[in-house]
Amino acid sequence: MRDEPETWPVHESRDVWRGPAPFAVRNDLVSVPGRDERFWRLVVEHPGAAVVLAVDDDERALVLRQYRHPPGMRFAELPAGLLDAGEDPLVAARRELLEEGALEASEWRHLNTMYTSPGINSERIEIFLARGLSDAPDRGGFELEHEEADMTAEWVPVDELVSGVLDRRLTDGPLALAVLTYDLLRNRARLD
Repeated sequence: MRDEPETWPVHESRDVWRGPAPFAVRNDLVSVPGRDERFWRLVVEHPGAAVVLAVDDDERALVLRQYRHPPGMRFAELPAGLLDAGEDPLVAARRELLEEGALEASEWRHLNTMYTSPGINSERIEIFLARGLSDAPDRGGFELEHEEADMTAEWVPVDELVSGVLDRRLTDGPLALAVLTYDLLRNRARLD
């Protein structure tokens, strides 16, 4: 079983919003292949993102607490950020760990890939495990501002994060997928 690429005919596409943000919204007139019926589908264009589960030698993960305006919540999250145009997701993951966590890692492993809401959004998130952590001398010149300036960081045992996800106390999707994937792999002895 696997997801498969497929493209349906788009007969017309209209920009709803396109501006300086790395996102855009368009409306596509689509049809099922071989059928005459046409229908509109709203699409949020997204550049994609990279997420980092940074785990230290004591099986603790770096967790950021950050306010997110759309849902009106302060979430426990992992270091993450948008991809620049054409950027390799691992390069973005390294950058985000440096900028948000002030850390570097000597070991990297791709953990998982997720689409956040494929019915409306093209956002694809690549999730990485970072090990062999060391403090970075600076954040690579990155300055925390806006919500990030209020962000806090802490080290949390991975088992506590798994329990938080299973108990529905931790609800950030990328964090949940990252820690559950990591926990499943380490319990199956598939992490070398």
